[in-house]
Amino acid sequence: MTLLPPAVAPIVLLLVSNVFMTFAWYGHLKFTDRPLWLVVVASWGIAFIEYCFAVPANRWGHAVYSAAELKTMQEVITLTVFAAFSVFYLGERINLNHAVGFALICAGAFFVFRGPLPGWP
Repeated sequence: MTLLPPAVAPIVLLLVSNVFMTFAWYGHLKFTDRPLWLVVVASWGIAFIEYCFAVPANRWGHAVYSAAELKTMQEVITLTVFAAFSVFYLGERINLNHAVGFALICAGAFFVFRGPLPGWP
């Protein structure tokens, strides 16, 4: 199994998987001189490593979290990793529109984890 507490392990595994997936999807943007077929193959190889973390994260995480909570965690982690990646690796800036959009997605995550609203099943 895992050495981390059951509620923490999926978060850590999703974080690692998203680092790999972000590089698989966007890392090639710094290598525009490479043939497309080559970056597709390289990205596929990196994505396989990502799956080696994402699948256990979801398998073990489902013992603690609902599927909707796991997906929500994955999306928030993805945005966080992507924001850092785009600033530090691609040298792009996060502007106010990006920050507001990300904040709204995080607000949605709050409601997923909050539990049922009063009057709803």
